[in-house]
Amino acid sequence: MNSKSATEQNDSMLKIGLRPFLTAFGILLLLIVFSGFLTRWIPAGAYERVEAEGRLMVVADSFRYLDDGGYPVWRWFSAPVEVIWGDNRLMVLVLSLFMIFLGGSFAVLEKGGVMQELLAGTVERFKDNKYRLLGVIMFVMMFLAAFVGVYEGLVPLIVIIVPLSLALGWDSLTGLGMSLLALSFGFAAAVTNPFTIAVAQELSDLPLFSGAWFRILFFIATYLLCYIPVSRYARKVEKDPTHSPVYEADNKLREKFSSGALPGSRQKSDPLKVKAALWFGACLGIAIVFMILAGLIPALPSDAAFPAVALLFLIGGAGAGKIIGYSLLELLKELGAGALNMLPGIVLILMAMSVPHIMTRGNVMDTILFYASESIKDTNPYLAAFYIYLLTLALNFFISSASAKAFLVMPIIAPLADLVGLTRQTAVFAFDMGDGFSNMIFPTNALLLIGLSFTVVSYPKWMKWTWKMQVGIAGLSMIFLMAAVAIGFGPF
Repeated sequence: MNSKSATEQNDSMLKIGLRPFLTAFGILLLLIVFSGFLTRWIPAGAYERVEAEGRLMVVADSFRYLDDGGYPVWRWFSAPVEVIWGDNRLMVLVLSLFMIFLGGSFAVLEKGGVMQELLAGTVERFKDNKYRLLGVIMFVMMFLAAFVGVYEGLVPLIVIIVPLSLALGWDSLTGLGMSLLALSFGFAAAVTNPFTIAVAQELSDLPLFSGAWFRILFFIATYLLCYIPVSRYARKVEKDPTHSPVYEADNKLREKFSSGALPGSRQKSDPLKVKAALWFGACLGIAIVFMILAGLIPALPSDAAFPAVALLFLIGGAGAGKIIGYSLLELLKELGAGALNMLPGIVLILMAMSVPHIMTRGNVMDTILFYASESIKDTNPYLAAFYIYLLTLALNFFISSASAKAFLVMPIIAPLADLVGLTRQTAVFAFDMGDGFSNMIFPTNALLLIGLSFTVVSYPKWMKWTWKMQVGIAGLSMIFLMAAVAIGFGPF
């Protein structure tokens, strides 16, 4: 098989444009400086911590101020390098390898025509039921996040769902709504998520997965609030593609992935490409099964799910390349070109990880938690629930891990809830909502940057497109949260 030209290499979907990169770079640089100033404005402080089940848990009523003159200014700007060997070095390594593996794999699939073959079969099968397909995909993404806790492992599916959206006559934003947005909303509307609900309930001494009936109602309402505007937007774009905010940016991708450009609509399918697509589909299926099992079986290390999925994508892409006839040299060249396209994304990840790094090393995270807890204990149940929601929302700006926030927040919040007459179940519910929805708002969330880097959608365009839905979900959250307080959502 002949190697591709350099020009064709640069036309890959998974390539961050200069303008989106500079925009995200500028936003993150401002956030790094802002977090540095916070270490100067907020007094340093710390809670004592004890080890429980291999995790450090905060000891309530142990806060003390520290003699600290603030985080050095020069280290604000060295933080993107320091995170490589900092406390989150394993996460940085995993995310970077994930970007490299996925970029290389997708380059092979796209350049070899395997992705187009995969999409052609899907479009042919669902062309008369595509809005039903949209609803099913969104439901599956939300369900897996809400019930099984699969989140990071589903992010790679964006590279398939966004081209599928284009092939069905929609745009990249619709594809992100079907995948990234649905995934985030599902994680926030958790029902039996082991990484949010289970951990928070265990730390609050609540029966495991108790109160699921109320969270199921919230999940259904959240699904409708997500599906209705996305499907309406998709119909609008299908009727007139120029209404899309990313119409110009989508043009090159539309040429590759529109239904008229796919092989099944013009000629007989290439048997080798079909075989390669089946191979990749099998690897993808194994990856999805592994993600589900990692969430359901405690014996399986959940931290291994994300790198395992990335490795399976690489195996699927490389195997597909060999099936369609790439030589080893050509295969390595395609993998390398795809990996290079992801380097700007890795830079943005390092910058995003710098914000929590600065805040943690500056010893102000615990002080923020202490101030918030002092405000909560002097209020009523309704305000307490709202403050817990806001506290979790604020902490999510600096700490993206849900379980890490639970170990930090719940040992302090649970006894405070008792003091103000708020049920611990409602406190867990407020925590879960505050943790989830902001994942798709804060640019300090590395997975948001990764998801957007797989598309032509910049962070400002993403925010402009989703802000109404984000406001809507915030309003829905408040309705359910206040209802939970009113009915004494329990068992206690």
